[in-house]
Amino acid sequence: MDEHRRSIASYRTYSEAERAVDYLSDQGFPVERVAIIGQDLQLVEQVVGRLTYGRAALSGAASGALPGALIGWLFGLLNWLDPVLSALLLALYGLVFGAVIGAVIGLIMYAMQRGRRDFSSVQSMRPTRYEVVVDADVAHRATALLERLGSPAAGTATEG
Repeated sequence: MDEHRRSIASYRTYSEAERAVDYLSDQGFPVERVAIIGQDLQLVEQVVGRLTYGRAALSGAASGALPGALIGWLFGLLNWLDPVLSALLLALYGLVFGAVIGAVIGLIMYAMQRGRRDFSSVQSMRPTRYEVVVDADVAHRATALLERLGSPAAGTATEG
């Protein structure tokens, strides 16, 4: 953290930190001198299902279809004689071609893993707490305002 800033409160959720900053704003505090900083990041990987050859092909097809349609549409626009019909027709061909190529690539990638990772998941990063920090020269005023709100003092995290 910047040495010219001071932590005035710590919260378990972002909405609690947001509420504190909103309160400071309502009280006329110069909120351009405030920051909310997520601390202690955790990587959360939520497993969403088993990965099979069918799902690998479907996922690959879905990720190949849109780029294929876009490329086909762009090539269709280059046809000056009948650009609308050409663009739509080539977009459809591109969608199909992109889906097929994507499915094949998805199958190949899944087969190369040889069962090491036969599940699909979604990853996200999330902090365990949120610090509200302010410029050091206005920290006393911000702390006093948050005490009126009933917020936790600097350096303490709300438990839940």
